[in-house]
Amino acid sequence: MTKPTMIAVIGGSGLYEIDGLLNAQWVTVETPWGAPSDQILTGDLDGVKMTFLPRHGRGHVHAPTDVPYRANIDALKRLGATDVISVSACGSFREDLAPGDFVVVDQFIDRTFARDKSFFGSGCVAHVSLAHPTCPRLGDACEAAARAAGITVHRGGTYLAMEGPQFSTLAESRLYREQWGADVIGMTNMPEAKLAREAELCYASVAMVTDFDSWHPDHGAVDITAIIATLQGNSSNGAELVRRLPALLGPERALCPHGCDTALQYAIMTAPEKRDPVLLAKLDAVAGRVLS
Repeated sequence: MTKPTMIAVIGGSGLYEIDGLLNAQWVTVETPWGAPSDQILTGDLDGVKMTFLPRHGRGHVHAPTDVPYRANIDALKRLGATDVISVSACGSFREDLAPGDFVVVDQFIDRTFARDKSFFGSGCVAHVSLAHPTCPRLGDACEAAARAAGITVHRGGTYLAMEGPQFSTLAESRLYREQWGADVIGMTNMPEAKLAREAELCYASVAMVTDFDSWHPDHGAVDITAIIATLQGNSSNGAELVRRLPALLGPERALCPHGCDTALQYAIMTAPEKRDPVLLAKLDAVAGRVLS
C-alpha cells in the first residue's frame, strides 16, 4: 500500500522559501490551535508535491518561544504532508562540527519550558514513544541530498533545545558539551519533533552550524559579519539540499518502516466514553486516523 508523498519543509533562520516550485502559491490554513507562523507555500518539484513553512514567518517575526508549533504541525498535516524536514541554524559543541557544516540530528535534549508541547491533555491523554525522535528513512534522504550537493554533512548528533531567546552562558555551554554530551544547540526543534510524532508524521532535522557556542576559546573573536556570511552560505546550501529531496523520496511512498505513520496506534489512554468532545474536535487532523 502506497500513498502520495508530500514533503513539508520547515525553514529556519536564513531559509525562507523554495525556488523552482511549479504551480507555486501561498495558501492560508486555519487550525483549531490558532494561526500558523505564516501562509504556507505549496507547489510541485520534480513531480513531487511540496510545502514550505517559514518557521519564524516571513521577515522573521516570531521569537523561538512564540512560534505556534502546534498550529504549524496541524496545518502541514491538514495539507496532506507525509514527511517533514526541519531546517534550522544551530551552534556547535564540537571542534569537528565547524561553521558551514550540516548535521542530520537523531536525538534531542529538551530544555524548553514555556511552550505547549502536546496536542493531547485532560480529556484525551496520549503517550507516544520518543526514544528515536527522528525518522531514519528521512535522515538517509537528507544525508544523501547533502552529499550530492557537496555539503559537509555529519550523520547523527544530539540537539540541545534551549528556550532562548538569549544564547547560553559559558557555564551552560560547558555543561551541555562536557557533561551532557550534546553536539549542537538551537532553539526551535522542540517541541516541533514531539508534535510531529504525535501527528504521525515522519520528521527529520537538518541543523546548519553557524558558529561555535560560548564554550569555544575563540567564540568572542567571531564577529557578526562572519556569522552572517556563514548563515547566507548555509541558506544557499540548505536550498540545494531541499531541491534534491523529491528525486530521492519519489512521488509515492509505502508505510514508514520505522512506525512514524502509526505512532498513535496504542498511545491514547483515555477511555472512549471519557474523552472530551471539544478536544476531540481539535484533534481531527492530527489524530483522526485513530479517533474516527
